[in-house]
Amino acid sequence: MGESVADDNDSRHAVASGNGTRAAADEPDPDDGTVDVNEKVVMSAGRLQDLKKKEKELLELIKMLRMEKNKELVKERLVIGVIGFGNFGQFIAKTLSGHAKIVAMSRSDYSAQAEAMGGCYVPLSKPETFFRQVDVVLFMVSIKSFKDTLKNLMPAIVADQERRKTLGFSGPLFADVLSVKEHPRKLMLEMLPEKCDVVCTHPMFGPVSGKNGWTNLKFIFEKTRVDGKVLALPGTTDMAGRRKARMAGIAKHARGMIGGGVDGSRNTKDDTTAAKEGFDRMERFLSIWEEEGCTMEEMSCKDHDLYAARSQFITHLVGRTLGTCKLQPTPVDTMGFESMLALDKSVNADSFDLFYGLYKYNNYNAMDIIFGLRRGIDDVLADLRKIDHQQFDAEARA
Repeated sequence: MGESVADDNDSRHAVASGNGTRAAADEPDPDDGTVDVNEKVVMSAGRLQDLKKKEKELLELIKMLRMEKNKELVKERLVIGVIGFGNFGQFIAKTLSGHAKIVAMSRSDYSAQAEAMGGCYVPLSKPETFFRQVDVVLFMVSIKSFKDTLKNLMPAIVADQERRKTLGFSGPLFADVLSVKEHPRKLMLEMLPEKCDVVCTHPMFGPVSGKNGWTNLKFIFEKTRVDGKVLALPGTTDMAGRRKARMAGIAKHARGMIGGGVDGSRNTKDDTTAAKEGFDRMERFLSIWEEEGCTMEEMSCKDHDLYAARSQFITHLVGRTLGTCKLQPTPVDTMGFESMLALDKSVNADSFDLFYGLYKYNNYNAMDIIFGLRRGIDDVLADLRKIDHQQFDAEARA
């Protein structure tokens, strides 16, 4: 029969097994690949200090790069032409004017407002004068009027392209700020001359949320076309896939920097002068938003519209629905009800044209949300009626 064995000299213990054989000692076998706790401490000693040193070096490098970037941005200030100089147009232009010269064009005379920003105003009747001055054309019009605005300006745009071609100039860059993205993307790619560069953007803020600055406010963008080449990849609704693709892009960008270029995929010997100028113009424009503290999110227009339907459109849909209920504060309001009142007030303060645009020009995704909400209401009502029937049956049997 087995027995316990103890050796007080080396403090090792073994326990007898049931069949009379001795169990292995508890101390680790030096050959089994395990590492003693004390050895781990020795191995990790100094690693944190080394990481902190590298972190400091990286922060210094980032600081230096930002200084170099700012010098580059100041060296050649863009001229940004803003089409649509109403409240939202002026709100955006006021901040942009700290980095670029503003040329405004709108139906109403906004000469005083443009001059106050250090810019100038060009009447809508003189589009040739407007396009002759600008590096970037920024559409600040409603979703509904975007196509007609673009169509009406096409003769002047085509004439300006011919002028630039003759003089050997590239540009301009065309950008929009609409709350839907595939609609303006499709129109700009189809209607604008092929050599017109395109970037699709959506600042996720306005005069109220951005009144104290743009720091940490989201700015969505897609680099769409440069020098006749469509750049954007097909959209993906897989968030993990998007993050992976973004990290791959960052790694590629870093390799380009190490190799001496800004972006290894675009700084090749095959790039035309127009392409290099186009990318530079686009990066200068996007850098303004970045310098103002925006959280920059590169995203395909397809992805944007899908996410927007699931967030922005459903918010407006519910808010508009609450508006028809004529809700009023009561003496017994809960915090949840106060949030509903706030949503009602916020959404219905926006124009119905915005809501219609979110529906009309993101129709497939919007209808999916509408039908889903209807099904959800029907399902909730069905659950309520089911309980009603159960209680009725129980009372009838009683």
